[in-house]
Amino acid sequence: MRLVLSLYRASNALVYDLESTVHRPRGWSWPGFRVLFVLWTTGEPLEASRVAQLSGMSRAAVSALVNTLVRDGLVSRRTAEHDRRAVELTLTPDGEQALAEAFTAHHERERTWASALTADEAATLTGLLQKLMAGDVAAAANRRR
Repeated sequence: MRLVLSLYRASNALVYDLESTVHRPRGWSWPGFRVLFVLWTTGEPLEASRVAQLSGMSRAAVSALVNTLVRDGLVSRRTAEHDRRAVELTLTPDGEQALAEAFTAHHERERTWASALTADEAATLTGLLQKLMAGDVAAAANRRR
């Protein structure tokens, strides 16, 4: 229980800090940043369902977020050519610029958090978290999304 509670508390504190210091001042939520980040890192149009999968969110959540991101001029959407029911999402030039600037601040904040650990401790923690996420329970949880 202590392990799970510690993971939960650390994750929530980190996300809250990133959202309040980096993303909310830009008018974004943490989920909004995740959608933008997925589109930015792939660098190509993605179906909304794939964005949901890569960002760890439901398709409904991505759909609701995209309305705001389109309204703000950060994302464009179009009907997929191969399937008229599917929607493809792309970062706009304004979205690319905004995300590049936000990521610099985001990464600096991550470095500040990580500075509490030595390089060896960070490597050990990363390895242990990856081991947890590679387990059967994590795989089953990811399939339920």
